[in-house]
Amino acid sequence: MDLTENGNPSVDNDDHDGGVAGPESGISAKGSLIPPYWSHRRNESYASVENTKPPPITLEDHTEGHSEQSGSCWARGVTIDGYVVVTGTVPNVGNFVVWNCKIDTLDGGSIVIRKRYSEFDDLRAKLLLTFPNSKGAMPPLPPKSLINKFRPNFLEKRRVGLAYFLNCVLLNPDLSSAPVTKEFIFT
Repeated sequence: MDLTENGNPSVDNDDHDGGVAGPESGISAKGSLIPPYWSHRRNESYASVENTKPPPITLEDHTEGHSEQSGSCWARGVTIDGYVVVTGTVPNVGNFVVWNCKIDTLDGGSIVIRKRYSEFDDLRAKLLLTFPNSKGAMPPLPPKSLINKFRPNFLEKRRVGLAYFLNCVLLNPDLSSAPVTKEFIFT
């Protein structure tokens, strides 16, 4: 380390941006050394480099023509119109909810299925076993609750969450064409 005339260490000015330091010393206005990691070097930006931006994301419509990928998608969307609370023989024991799901197909028809939450849970578990890397493509199911499970607000949130989950599954070409999904829909 070199010392300047007044006994302070000399710092190469190229290691920092200048900031509050004097241009010749590398020492801040308060007299302390400026750490070398405070330097700032500007990287090239997209504006200064000629056309190196990544290409934009494009969407393609495969509904008109037939391709392998468009053939595997058969659903247009899913709505869950409502639910029915099925009561057991003993009051509040053995009660469960059945969800009325309407699947609109690309052919213009619709399929109505009735499923319990546990069947949605089984579908998700089987799909994760079949497609272990698809966890990001499938949202988690709405949470369970022992206390609120038959309250209207809770059931409405669950209805929205189940519809979102089923839409994510049926609008994904890989997941919708899986035998596990077809078993869920058609049995």
